[in-house]
Amino acid sequence: MKRFIGNKQFYRMVLIIAIPIMIQNGITNFVGMLDNIMIGRVGTEQMAGVSIANELMFVFNLAIFGAISGPGIFGAQFFGNGDYEGVRHTFRFKVIIGSIISLVGILIFSTIGEQLISLYLHESKEVSNIEAALGYAKDYLRVMLFGLIPFVASQCYSSTLRETGETKVPMIAGIVAVLVNLLFNALLIFGLCGLPKLGAVGAAIATVISRFVETLIIIIWTHRHTEQNKFIVNAYQTLYIPGSLVKNMLIKGTPLFINEALWAGGMTMMTQCYSKRGLEVIAGLNIANTITNLFNIVFIALGSAVAIIVGQLLGANKMKEAKETAGKLIFFSVMSCVIVGFAMGLIAPLFPRIYKVTDNVKYLATNFIIIMALSMPFNACTHASYFTLRSGGKTIVTFLFDSVFVWVCCVPSAFVLIKFTTLTILPIYLLCRATEIIKCIIGLALVKKGVWLNNIVVNKS
Repeated sequence: MKRFIGNKQFYRMVLIIAIPIMIQNGITNFVGMLDNIMIGRVGTEQMAGVSIANELMFVFNLAIFGAISGPGIFGAQFFGNGDYEGVRHTFRFKVIIGSIISLVGILIFSTIGEQLISLYLHESKEVSNIEAALGYAKDYLRVMLFGLIPFVASQCYSSTLRETGETKVPMIAGIVAVLVNLLFNALLIFGLCGLPKLGAVGAAIATVISRFVETLIIIIWTHRHTEQNKFIVNAYQTLYIPGSLVKNMLIKGTPLFINEALWAGGMTMMTQCYSKRGLEVIAGLNIANTITNLFNIVFIALGSAVAIIVGQLLGANKMKEAKETAGKLIFFSVMSCVIVGFAMGLIAPLFPRIYKVTDNVKYLATNFIIIMALSMPFNACTHASYFTLRSGGKTIVTFLFDSVFVWVCCVPSAFVLIKFTTLTILPIYLLCRATEIIKCIIGLALVKKGVWLNNIVVNKS
């Protein structure tokens, strides 16, 4: 057991990286929760419409995350190796690939967005207005398209800053952005201070404004502090990236991109399966996910710490220290989420009462939250294991571990239980979440085996 416990210096190092990310994500998700509550106070149909549109945006966001994650592995190791030119090349690659995905995303959402939204709309015994929910979702998605490009730009910059150890500036930019988002949400959703009452559209406008604010703060700071951010010097002077590095980033990065896209697609497919039980299920899941996202910041931030700390150790060829550090980080993440899950379970009966929805939606939301709380330590384990494997460039392994598992195990489980049984949504949801235990066991086995102990940047810049 002692080998999983670090000293004070270890936890100080981890928290220096993780806490700013927790603060940024925490404030973002807290304001997102307030946004959701505001929409929830307007009505079930508006909340369901926004939730469905955000399911589609979720796939896009994860595709971007996957696309920049491959170069990010190299960026962290280049920085650990003291190679700033290598970091600059990875940054350029992120900008190029992010721009391409943005254009594809805008094209897809603007042409077949309505058809995609309709996949989630199903009547149930409860009275619900499907047409109204569809209209709100379409309007919300249409406005959100304007925020895709600034979102991608902020991800390219902030991810590179984090890989070089700078976590405070993205945190500050995130805080300012969410405060702007909160202000404009209040003004535009409810029509305060003489502004029009726009409901779901108002929430989308507020989000787009906040994304532009966040992006401008990060970009301006990065370019004004070139001594600290050496990678940005002459970053746009040319689009040149060494062919060998492009090849290596594509080899390592393509599985990550496909993984994130497929994983996000798998999650939305499961939600689509759940939606067969009615619009109230979507509303209940939306409420549960809102509070869960706030608690998820702990293992998400610790996963980022794994990627940065272990990646830098691998880049410096400190293999033994990297393996020991990974074990400590995984253990710390799981133990932290045991506590977080317990706290989340206590809040479960109270949080849904805030919303202006039916009693059935509140009942479903409460139980969804309890199930999510029970699964949180397992989520922490798989998340930290995933980033450990990824830090060494084992992207094929992470692809099999993550998205392939979702499509082979999770999605078929949800489909079969929904299609061929008469079980209600709660036991179905519990059984589907329980598959995380299998994934946890696989992840720990791969980490222990040490297949990820690999320096991928030596002589590759």
